[in-house]
Amino acid sequence: MDKMKLHSPDLNHENITTISELFPGCVTEAADENGKLRLVVDFDQLRQELSDHIVEGGQERFHLNWPGKRESLAIANAPISKTLRPSSKESVEFESTRNIFIEGDNLDALKLIQETYLGKIRMIYIDPPYNTGNDFVYDDNFVERPKDFLARSDQQDESGNRLVANPSSNGRFHSDWLSMMYPRLRLARNLLRDDGVIFISIDDGEIQNLKKICDEVFGSDKFIACFVWKSRQNIDNRTVTGASVDHEYILCYGKEI
Repeated sequence: MDKMKLHSPDLNHENITTISELFPGCVTEAADENGKLRLVVDFDQLRQELSDHIVEGGQERFHLNWPGKRESLAIANAPISKTLRPSSKESVEFESTRNIFIEGDNLDALKLIQETYLGKIRMIYIDPPYNTGNDFVYDDNFVERPKDFLARSDQQDESGNRLVANPSSNGRFHSDWLSMMYPRLRLARNLLRDDGVIFISIDDGEIQNLKKICDEVFGSDKFIACFVWKSRQNIDNRTVTGASVDHEYILCYGKEI
């Protein structure tokens, strides 16, 4: 038995989807009056697409921007009233070991070790969420799994049925992911020695955006390499496009090269 639809069609979303199919570069992300991200039409760009001459608009410049960027920079610079608490009972040779394991929010941890390890780390490796339907939804005030995100955003009822016929990735905006990554990368850069390097794992979904923010945080001239590694042998690991992907990437940047 087919389930009844519990919502009316989202005509605005359908219109934006139609425009996106005709002019992909004219649909972007923006925050509404409540600060919630949504897809919108860039009408200045759309007018240019429909014109055979240059349409007057804002001054063009090469830069990376997204809704929430200024806030994420403020988050990176803001102090926190927290501290690290040692757990001697769970430690091995606590008084003499040169290794530490920190459990907690990685943004808080990066801030707490700024003074002690500023400019002293030789190598950093991070494996962030890939911003897919299978990983966590990040926000600086919460961490939740995809099913909780769907319920909170009114895309799922109490029985777990989808209420909105959008793909699960629709609510996983690039802007949210960039705002999560940006302050952490800035703090990580502070920790690197002059000869230090950072390695970041990522897949096809955000490789281009990650490369852009790393160019901004570390400098495009500090880019070392984009390593491609064969991550699996399973030929049935197909994406939504039907392609069987067997590789991921590791971006590498240096502090001073």
